Amino acid sequence: MKENKVAVLYGGMSAEREVSLRSGKAAYDALVRLGYDTALIDMDKDVAFKIREAGATVCFIALHGTYGEDGRIQGMLDIMGLPYTGSDFEANMVAFDKLMTKEQFVKNNVPTPAYKVPTDKKMPFKKCVVKPCRQGSSVGIHIVDNEADYAAALDDAAKYDSKLMVEECIEGKELTISILNGEALPIIWIRPKKGVYDYESKYTKGMTEYVFETELTDEQYKYVQKVALDAFNAAGCSGYGRVDAIFDGKESYVLEVNTLPGMTETSLLPKAAGKAGMTFEQMVEKMLAGALKK
Repeated sequence: MKENKVAVLYGGMSAEREVSLRSGKAAYDALVRLGYDTALIDMDKDVAFKIREAGATVCFIALHGTYGEDGRIQGMLDIMGLPYTGSDFEANMVAFDKLMTKEQFVKNNVPTPAYKVPTDKKMPFKKCVVKPCRQGSSVGIHIVDNEADYAAALDDAAKYDSKLMVEECIEGKELTISILNGEALPIIWIRPKKGVYDYESKYTKGMTEYVFETELTDEQYKYVQKVALDAFNAAGCSGYGRVDAIFDGKESYVLEVNTLPGMTETSLLPKAAGKAGMTFEQMVEKMLAGALKK
């Protein structure tokens, strides 16, 4: 594979630019350590020109949010005839839209919380999770249990997207299951110290514990991994990703599929890969190998 010139695409123009800058730099550094001829490209409107100018033969996508996870960069690379890491443009487009993802889960019998598309300010469930359909990193998400907070949550979420979704709030363990080349990696139990895994809990050091001791039985553990793989496949994903779920003691309710999860050395996918016995460099090389097999 080392005869390839790799372009790592990072940064970009989304609200998740800062996270992407860290992900891309970590992936770039790993590829350089592995001996790959690698270029680091900050995605902007001239990205196609930059990729051609770099002489890239394969792209490692470390973008998050709009233009990266919504399928647009993948569609452009398809037109350019360049292979790339992760899922294809269609799977990214589906997974980026929480409502489209829900529809695929329901169609493929993947357990997921009940949901509604809001048409008024009346709460559809006793406790609701209000979400913009096309945002990541927990941006604009609210958990509410009364009409006044529900109305305010809808107004705030609408600042981030014109398309909203309301889920029934399921109480249970918040779990994340990383997928790499068709295999479910060790499960991580997400334990936010203030009870809600929001943007602050996600990106403030010390606000959340991430533990591998899930307290699940062997049977439950395997079931949660199976459901995660089912969800990943239902969305049409390939290569790698991360599935978020709530386990209530009996059922594993899938919340969403992340097609381009964080890639810093402390991000959850690399943590899970490390628990499975991989170094960060080995994980990155597996992702690259997946791109070149397409």
